[in-house]
Amino acid sequence: MNHHIGIAAVSPTGAALFYQALSRHAAEMPQRHDELRFSVHNEPLAQYLDAINRDDWMKVGVLLRRSAELAARCGAKFCVTPDAAVQQAIQFASEGSPIPWLTMTDLVADAVAADKHKMVGIIGTDLVMNSSTFQIPLGVRGIQMIAPEEADRIEIDKIIYGELIKGHITTKSQAFATQVIAKLKYESKCGAVILASSETPLLVKPDNSALPLYDASEILAVAALKYAYTN
Repeated sequence: MNHHIGIAAVSPTGAALFYQALSRHAAEMPQRHDELRFSVHNEPLAQYLDAINRDDWMKVGVLLRRSAELAARCGAKFCVTPDAAVQQAIQFASEGSPIPWLTMTDLVADAVAADKHKMVGIIGTDLVMNSSTFQIPLGVRGIQMIAPEEADRIEIDKIIYGELIKGHITTKSQAFATQVIAKLKYESKCGAVILASSETPLLVKPDNSALPLYDASEILAVAALKYAYTN
């Protein structure tokens, strides 16, 4: 069988971390890996950011679909993107796409629901923390999503775009994220937190988090591998 996964990269750093996660989890699976392949393609990040800033989600979908088309030409059987900010555009990318898409939001919501959490925090870009991207799939499962307070959201957004997206991270930023998660636990009474940015594994680690983590990219990586071997 041709176990071939297409990856639409948005943030280069986030895509690199996702690729590492795929490789790491593939090595832990019982199946043979000699036919497992990944095809990664990206359109310029600046084009994505411009379209997002203009609230042009159809354009974001076009950019994603280009990557899916090229991945399909390389032999990919389906496509994913680890970038949480563009998940809502996958519905547009799917129109006319030569291969199907696997989205992360329902996968994350299913994982949270399976652990019977009723209230979870979220860490990501301000767009994602302050939108329905994860809120709707969580809400239909009876789970309340709590975003950090506005000042914290703005600072986390600055860290993602100012540091993480460039592959850099400071101990000051890591300490700040730790404090934000502690607030979500002790002030907002969250039972866990979703890492809803493909770069956030650089910022938050399980051993310095006050809450259990649901890393959206990791969850997508595991699901993509399972899908590759069963479809």
